[in-house]
Amino acid sequence: MKIVAVLGSPRPQGNSAALARQFLDAARDQGAAVQEYQLNSMTYQGCQGCLACKTDSDTCVLEDEATPVLAAIKEADVLVLASPVYYGDLIGQLKCFFDRTYSFFNPDFSSRVPPGKKAVLILAQANPDPDQFAGIYPRYMHWLKLYGFHPVYLLRAVGVKDMGDINGQPDLLTQAAALARELVKPA
Repeated sequence: MKIVAVLGSPRPQGNSAALARQFLDAARDQGAAVQEYQLNSMTYQGCQGCLACKTDSDTCVLEDEATPVLAAIKEADVLVLASPVYYGDLIGQLKCFFDRTYSFFNPDFSSRVPPGKKAVLILAQANPDPDQFAGIYPRYMHWLKLYGFHPVYLLRAVGVKDMGDINGQPDLLTQAAALARELVKPA
């Protein structure tokens, strides 16, 4: 089982990263191979709208530190995307990277991603109201499903502002580990 985790937070020990690591540690304990990418420490560009991935290539033609991550996603069994919520959406680092996944579509908008993959979206927001920013998950679930990821799971922490606040939500941490064990267990 191969898992690729794309962590968007600029804080390597932030709440979204900590929740993701709870999932990833449990997956590793079950024998999964995990590749973790911290976007904030990488140099990459967003989609340039050049359409070369639709006319000249079946991959994104930009060559930067996002290139191997995009390739790894296609090889993975499970994709984990983790982000704090900034200004009502994914953090810019992850949104910029996600735009590069446009190359996962063929010109007819069928998916270039091999079928049978699952995805986990991890979100952490300071606002304690679970109704605030609830639209993030359905928006990105839509795109992930178009790529062929199914099912797409959500792990969402609300009311976590300061680093370490996630530790005050032990049920969510337990849920993250349990989801990892479920996804990694032999079929």
